[in-house]
Amino acid sequence: MKKRITLAWLPLLSACAGEPPQNIGNLDGRLADCPDSPNCVCSFESRESHYVAPLDASLAQVQQVLLALPEARIVSQQGNYLYAEFTSRLMGFVDDVEFLYDPDAGVTHVRSASRLGYSDLGVNRSRIESIRNRLSN
Repeated sequence: MKKRITLAWLPLLSACAGEPPQNIGNLDGRLADCPDSPNCVCSFESRESHYVAPLDASLAQVQQVLLALPEARIVSQQGNYLYAEFTSRLMGFVDDVEFLYDPDAGVTHVRSASRLGYSDLGVNRSRIESIRNRLSN
């Protein structure tokens, strides 16, 4: 009986992943702006509700932190840009997280956004702050 219940949820859980966004990447030295919905943070944002400070770290340091996180999967890395997907353990929701290293400023810019839904209950901001804390340890 338990197997039937578990298998019955699989189609619903895979629907939580959504489609990867098409509007991400290194956009002339910037990351994309967040949508109006409160489920995204970015270090390039001018809106306080969506702004998060860049990371005081190199891209290699960020990559080492990501490799230690079971919910993170590095999808691609090219030059000073890294793209990762974070999957929630319970429901399988996927968030898209981008990192863009600025060698002149010596910081890594970040953007973390939910693929689906409207509110993220602060998950994206919390994720970036958690990465920041791991980098400082």
